[in-house]
Amino acid sequence: MVAINTFKQLALSFPGTEEQPHFEKSSYRVKKKIFATHAPDSHIICVKLSEIDQSVFCAFDKTIIYPVDNKWGKQGWTLVDLKKVKKAMLVDLLTTAYNGVAVDKATRQQGIKAKRS
Repeated sequence: MVAINTFKQLALSFPGTEEQPHFEKSSYRVKKKIFATHAPDSHIICVKLSEIDQSVFCAFDKTIIYPVDNKWGKQGWTLVDLKKVKKAMLVDLLTTAYNGVAVDKATRQQGIKAKRS
């Protein structure tokens, strides 16, 4: 189990991250892009993953990590149960979500090209 305060500390530990309101939730953003959200009365958080990363994390245990049940889920938005997830897994999830928005598309593509060389 991961406490909500621990989640907040982890999310805010990434460079350039800001906490801002997003409708009734708190959002965690870098470069004005959301990588995680949390509703104040819930133990469930939502992170933005690529479709590939989402499938990998969800394969671990679909009772802990699972896609949002609508079109947002098909775009990589993924729910995580803080009552069940281990801290190390949450750190991996947040790092992946943060990097997915913090690193621009051109840099990611350049990294892919470099790996192929």
